[in-house]
Amino acid sequence: MSAPALTPAESLVLTRRVTTLSVGVAAILIVIKGAAWLMGHSVAMLASLADSGLDLIASLITFYAVRYAAEPPDAEHRFGHGKAEAFASLTQGGLVFASAALIGQEAVRAFARAEPPEHGALGVGVMAASIVLTLMLIRAQTEVTRRTRSVAVSGDRAHYAADLASNAVSLVGVGAASLLHLAWVDAAAGLVVALWLLWGAIGVFREASHQLMDHELPLEDREKIIALLTADPRVLGVHQVRTRASGPYMHVQAHMDLDPTLVLSVAHAVMVAAENRVLEAFPAADILLHPDPRGVAEPHGGAFGEVPPR
Repeated sequence: MSAPALTPAESLVLTRRVTTLSVGVAAILIVIKGAAWLMGHSVAMLASLADSGLDLIASLITFYAVRYAAEPPDAEHRFGHGKAEAFASLTQGGLVFASAALIGQEAVRAFARAEPPEHGALGVGVMAASIVLTLMLIRAQTEVTRRTRSVAVSGDRAHYAADLASNAVSLVGVGAASLLHLAWVDAAAGLVVALWLLWGAIGVFREASHQLMDHELPLEDREKIIALLTADPRVLGVHQVRTRASGPYMHVQAHMDLDPTLVLSVAHAVMVAAENRVLEAFPAADILLHPDPRGVAEPHGGAFGEVPPR
């Protein structure tokens, strides 16, 4: 059963809570990983520490981005501020790329070391605790993403999901290097983390570019919107349907085919009812409908007129 639709205000409350939790978890992980690295000088631990440091920066960016993106439209931003989330994602991707390069460089150098890191038991305990904390955060983020459809929270969740895998790899590296005296495993684990971060950054860039380039909503959502618009038999069809996401909001435009004999007040009521059906399913939608008299309307819309269906 799908979760009930939320208003923008209710969505903002949830995203604020989970982004605050994200900042708190990142700060805790930095403290415990920093202490473990200072005691053991493990490359895998350093890689995980650097990743958590960037997580804190990324979480802070998301923390502020979701709040700014939810600001209502103003005189300078008539379509709202939703794309702030996409810009935040681009910043996160750049930080991840930089971290991966530094970690990879340190891992390559570590292959020349013969001594395994010290305090391996401490490192194993720290990484196990990190995994537990990250799992708890991802669970909370998954629930918020399911209910709010926030791109920023979804991106943050993807980042922490990658962290979960990197923590597991670091755990293997620290444990194998210290308990089995295989120093090269620690360096190899750091290199694996760096490669994983690069892959995660590519995904972050891809999602951000979709919003910045006004990519259409997922086909399932688009089809549902069209079905809701045409649920009234007085609506004879829709065309020039355009959709896009902008942070916590979505924008929907469409031309609606109506009987040319309908009086203006009735046509207006039909379109308002259609808007309300869409808003019931997508409360954060900004909807703009244009009535067309079926069969007598001349082509219009300029260069951004009808586009062949996907």
